[in-house]
Amino acid sequence: MSIIKVENATKIYHIGESETRALNGVSLQVDAGEFTALVGPSGSGKTTLLQLMGCLDKPTSGMVMVNGNNVSQFNANQRAEIRQEKIGFIFQFFALVPVLSAYENVELPLLLNNLSLSYRKERVAYLLESVGLTNRMNHRPDQMSGGEQQRVAIARALASEPIVVLADEPTANLDTANGQQAMDIMQKLNQETGTAFVFATHDPRVMAYANRLIKMRDGRILDNGNGAG
Repeated sequence: MSIIKVENATKIYHIGESETRALNGVSLQVDAGEFTALVGPSGSGKTTLLQLMGCLDKPTSGMVMVNGNNVSQFNANQRAEIRQEKIGFIFQFFALVPVLSAYENVELPLLLNNLSLSYRKERVAYLLESVGLTNRMNHRPDQMSGGEQQRVAIARALASEPIVVLADEPTANLDTANGQQAMDIMQKLNQETGTAFVFATHDPRVMAYANRLIKMRDGRILDNGNGAG
């Protein structure tokens, strides 16, 4: 079942009088439960495409569908609602709230969705156990290693039971061992929960885990990983 569909999407940025075409007629479909990587050199359009899929931005032209909704027609508040309910994010620099503990960082999306205290406790405990951080739940980000912070970020991304988690260079700031551990955890959670994962990366470690590689260059998809360009 398709959860994200991009049709002929173009994204153009204007800085002064100059024009940058970050995406040029991209079409793509992501199905439920995928473990997929967008790959290509810097400037290929990976992050821009991830932002459109995550409702962080709108295409200049074309269409983006998320969970059956044409989000390219949504206003900022409507896109924020879709993000909050349906999409999890993992960032290169973790993006944890520095004054909150691991527990509170994972709980935050559940608070925003006004879920009950009992559900929040159960969900956060399950997720922290899933990423091996039960004994670190009361530690703030500055009291944790980079690998631990990324595991908190993984747990937070899954807190609201999203249909897809979008990860932008999730291993870029991790050493080999922590990068492998993070990928092992995400692969396990993908298999256990059925949540789709889409990575933007040029890290061979991430590519090795992906079930589908979507190759990009110069704002275009060269190979969509399904045997067709």
